[in-house]
Amino acid sequence: MLYTVGEMARAVGIPASTLRYYDQEGLLPFVERSRGGMRMFTDKDREALTVIDCLKKSGLSIREIRAFMAMAAEGDASIERRLALFRARRDAVRQQMADLERTLELLEYKCWYYETARQAGSEEAVRRLSEEQVPPERRAARRRLSCGE
Repeated sequence: MLYTVGEMARAVGIPASTLRYYDQEGLLPFVERSRGGMRMFTDKDREALTVIDCLKKSGLSIREIRAFMAMAAEGDASIERRLALFRARRDAVRQQMADLERTLELLEYKCWYYETARQAGSEEAVRRLSEEQVPPERRAARRRLSCGE
């Protein structure tokens, strides 16, 4: 089955303008055109676009994605290099997730802190709390703040 830019954009969950941009940047050499010059996508193209979107979201630049697409076009000769790329992206995303978890932990602590200060009518009341008086799930963030981590 063939899909228009708009249909494929909806299927992959990205703006149609992004698909056009990817095509202009040479990431979609596989895309066929109708007699009128319209881009026409297939079900197989959806898989490639989903991978491109994943790589973009994982932090790769357009240039790096273009290099990946060139590797993919090489076929089996580039399996090791593509595996290495995906392992590196996986590790980078895991690190980003860990960093975001620490950020969320601090945000949760500060929400608790200001909600508690509002109820007490003063930040000083919260500052004076002993570690045991702070909810266990907020203690690590409080320690990070007080130790300057």
